Amino acid sequence: MAALSRRGASALWVSLLTAASTATTLALGCATPFPALAALAAAHMRRRDGAALMLLAWAASQFVGFFVLGYPRDGSTLAWGAGLCTAAVGSMLASHAALRALPYRSVAARLGLAYAAGFTAFKAVILGWALVLGGLHAVMAPGLLAEQFVRNGAILIGLYALYRALVAAGVPAPQHPATAA
Repeated sequence: MAALSRRGASALWVSLLTAASTATTLALGCATPFPALAALAAAHMRRRDGAALMLLAWAASQFVGFFVLGYPRDGSTLAWGAGLCTAAVGSMLASHAALRALPYRSVAARLGLAYAAGFTAFKAVILGWALVLGGLHAVMAPGLLAEQFVRNGAILIGLYALYRALVAAGVPAPQHPATAA
């Protein structure tokens, strides 16, 4: 496949996964699955495309939050929005780094490793923001962490099933991280 069409396929996947995450955000009332997106991006996209996905998914989640779900427009909410952006990008970078460090061949192992690294990085960045903005007890409550880990894992499985179904239906796969920098 020509380079231009590969880039086009990557842009298409960034758009498709952003739309899927937006639907998840709407369905779950602001629970954008950033660690799940990060794992899928690390396993199937170049880092640059993964960063674009995270930024677009974050922007879509902010749009839904402020204009559909009625988030308050105060300093704390805006600061948490910035925190989510940095956590989303950090999650994707950690997922990519984990796969570079341990290049498993199995898709399940790659997704599992990328997800574990992405979720851990996401929560670590959120912890840093909570230390500054407050709310540490809420964002790091063990029950909430377990619920988020399971929910994001289930969403990852659903997103991967969607990915496989669309590729099987003829949608070209994005430019894979192993084939391009």
